[in-house]
Amino acid sequence: MKKKILLGVCGGIAAYKAADIIEGLKKENEIKVVMTNNSAHFITSLTLQTLSGNPVYLDMFTPDRLNQGFTLPKEWEVVHISLAKWAELLLVVPATANIIGKVASGIADDLLSTVIMASTFPVLFAPAMNKNMWKNSILQENIKRLRKTGYYFIEPVKGVLADGETGIGHLAPVEAIIKEVRKRLNEA
Repeated sequence: MKKKILLGVCGGIAAYKAADIIEGLKKENEIKVVMTNNSAHFITSLTLQTLSGNPVYLDMFTPDRLNQGFTLPKEWEVVHISLAKWAELLLVVPATANIIGKVASGIADDLLSTVIMASTFPVLFAPAMNKNMWKNSILQENIKRLRKTGYYFIEPVKGVLADGETGIGHLAPVEAIIKEVRKRLNEA
């Protein structure tokens, strides 16, 4: 039976890697995508919808499928709760300092952060950001706090960053992310 993965895509240049992750996981899993508003500046919802074969969720206040031209089901659920009930694992790629900070502080002000807060399944963050942002002591404290409460992280690696500099902050290789997802799904 296929496992159910929710892929959260945040706003960063590494958002395009979400397409490769979907491709690597979709044969043995069903994948739904939640995009932050900022992620739409880096990759389109149409791309992720086409690859996943499912609608992409962008707005917390639009009922499921309303923008897809379908009628509402008789028993409609709130989107973030419906997604949190559906999924068996949530992967956030690229996990930005913003989403990490929100979750660590208990802030749920968009669809992705509310799904994370409503989740009872493993949440796996794959951060990618500027090397100075990655080293920031506030971010590192937020990560430490989230790890203590049961969230998982796939560490970024050293590589060429969006600003042209080289350092730790580059998204982990897609293959490593897929391997970690499979591991966490097998443990769930």
